[in-house]
Amino acid sequence: MTTPTPIAVVLLSGGLDSATTLAIAQSRGFEVAALSFRYGQRHAIEVDAARKIAESRHVTRHIVLDIDLRQFGGSALTANLPVPKHDSVDQIGAEIPLTYVPARNTVFLALALAWAETLSSSDIFLGVNALDYSGYPDCRPEFVAAFEQLANLATKAAVQDGRRLQIHAPLINWTKAQIIRQGLELGVDYALTTSCYDPDDVGQPCGRCDSCLLRLRGFAEVGIPDPLIRPAQQL
Repeated sequence: MTTPTPIAVVLLSGGLDSATTLAIAQSRGFEVAALSFRYGQRHAIEVDAARKIAESRHVTRHIVLDIDLRQFGGSALTANLPVPKHDSVDQIGAEIPLTYVPARNTVFLALALAWAETLSSSDIFLGVNALDYSGYPDCRPEFVAAFEQLANLATKAAVQDGRRLQIHAPLINWTKAQIIRQGLELGVDYALTTSCYDPDDVGQPCGRCDSCLLRLRGFAEVGIPDPLIRPAQQL
């Protein structure tokens, strides 16, 4: 009797980290069900990137959910507030930046958990990172561990069916360079991804927001150019 391939729900934003996380989930033997969000973000081009990544990785289940976080605002990504720009990574401050979207990963994980339960999946993957990141509180190991505990208290799958639910954050302690190297080994096409918080009308990255600068440094440390950034913007 053939054992069915386990399903993992993977949060797929269209960025570098989530694309790598999807590839890692596949490399671990999971069939991926990808979940993306159109949440009113100013960089909505990432939804198109997520679709392209899912297609390139032969993901047959991919849902794009609409939730309008612009109704709440409170972030440069969901309100009419300027995206912070810098000339180098060294200028990124230690405080939580204006690009933090209140409770975004909590909202996304809750919806991923709901889908995972209906798919009889015990595994959710997300590409949060606690090293080369912008200081978001919902990208820390403590947050991931706390949500996993919640998942095992709040679901029929865990309480009645005895299924242990796991939240996987394989990139949590990796630098951007380590993430890129792993993705390249797994065949991730980073030309399909997008990371910029404030791209132009055709999707060209600004090269100066926190996300662009961290991404650029990662590619520079690997020793290859970022396929999205013009040569003059490379570090």
